[in-house]
Amino acid sequence: MASTQAGEITSSTRDHNVSVEDDSLKKAVKDIAFGSFAGMVAELFEYPFDLAKVRLQAQLLVPTSSSNVTTFNGPMDCLMQTWREEGVRGLYRGLPAPIVGSMAETATLFVTYTAFQDAIRALSPSTSSDQLTIPQLALAAGGAGFVASFVLTPIELVKCKMQVQMMNFHPTPTAGAPGRIPHRPNPTFSSLAPHFHAAAKSTSHHTTTTSPKSKSSSSSSSSSSPHRSIHHDAVHRSASTSASASRAAAAAIETLRPPGPITLIRSIIDTYGVRGLWLGHTGTLLRETGGTAAWFVAKEYVARQLIERRIRQSPYMPSPTGDGTSIPRTIANTELLVWESALSGALAGAIGALLFYPADTVKSAIQTEEELKPRNLSTQAWRARKPSTFLGVLRQMVKTHGVKGLYAGCGMTVARAVPSSGIIFVVYDGLTAYFG
Repeated sequence: MASTQAGEITSSTRDHNVSVEDDSLKKAVKDIAFGSFAGMVAELFEYPFDLAKVRLQAQLLVPTSSSNVTTFNGPMDCLMQTWREEGVRGLYRGLPAPIVGSMAETATLFVTYTAFQDAIRALSPSTSSDQLTIPQLALAAGGAGFVASFVLTPIELVKCKMQVQMMNFHPTPTAGAPGRIPHRPNPTFSSLAPHFHAAAKSTSHHTTTTSPKSKSSSSSSSSSSPHRSIHHDAVHRSASTSASASRAAAAAIETLRPPGPITLIRSIIDTYGVRGLWLGHTGTLLRETGGTAAWFVAKEYVARQLIERRIRQSPYMPSPTGDGTSIPRTIANTELLVWESALSGALAGAIGALLFYPADTVKSAIQTEEELKPRNLSTQAWRARKPSTFLGVLRQMVKTHGVKGLYAGCGMTVARAVPSSGIIFVVYDGLTAYFG
């Protein structure tokens, strides 16, 4: 009898563990799906403002003149210059990388945030299974940001390089760093004429340089049918010239095309190795760890205050069983309304973006300084110099532009973080409530 009961208890425990594992897996899949979708929607909205922010930050480290006069006077000036010189496409330059990055970042944040919360509950038996304290949430959010920074740094590196591709104009193409592409109009026939002429000259020289045997053969053939031979040679030379000119034109057009994300990744790895993809990671680590903690904590705190306000106004709610009875409202059983989710997320976005903004400024400057290196400095000399460090760049920026320089583009970043963060939490909370 005792052995039967023990077997039943063991089987029940095993089934319970399997059920918990299945629930954890389902929640992780939901976090990945919901977080990815929320991040993608928010990124499409905010990307032009992020591009302006990165360009404002990048111009601080390598000014366009010795008098430290910057290219852009502010966020709106940056957007207007980009619009005039590069068009709508310029406002979304480098978009694929941040789309992938935003999806990966948001999914990673929500998955690891949930995982750290579960770990804190497991290590603190006295903690309620439904609700953690604000310090515990801060610890879980900081851990989530720490993990997400390793995923985000390579993606942001490619994004930032693509966003500043057109800032360092060169009249003549040079073999520079990845992304150093001058802003030029689409190639026309007149601009490609030298390539056609060179190809035609090369082809003509090739056709006239033949072997003696060929000469004797062609002379005997031409003596029998001179008109047909002349026509055949003319057609052959014309076809060869056209093919060579087409190849030359294609090559010329290719040199005027900015490199895409795959080309940039290959160039970075070829030059610096895989480790080069984590250039500027210190800034990303500080921003994500501290900023994510502030982001989630601010959202949770504001959301709880809004729910408690609703509980005071209406202490009871209909029972979910639908039997007509009422049950007391609590923070755990009360879902956020759409406007509550939007408001708490928007305020959290502003706080999270503002608190650790200087770290993001230094990070962006480090990741784009090679694209904006002085024009009279060769790429080999640039890469041979001592690599920039986070503290070194921070000191240089403060010395050149003061503490105010560390907040270049901050106003626009906070302004776009407010609706963007609101969108993320509305989408995530809405999907969680609908499918949860």
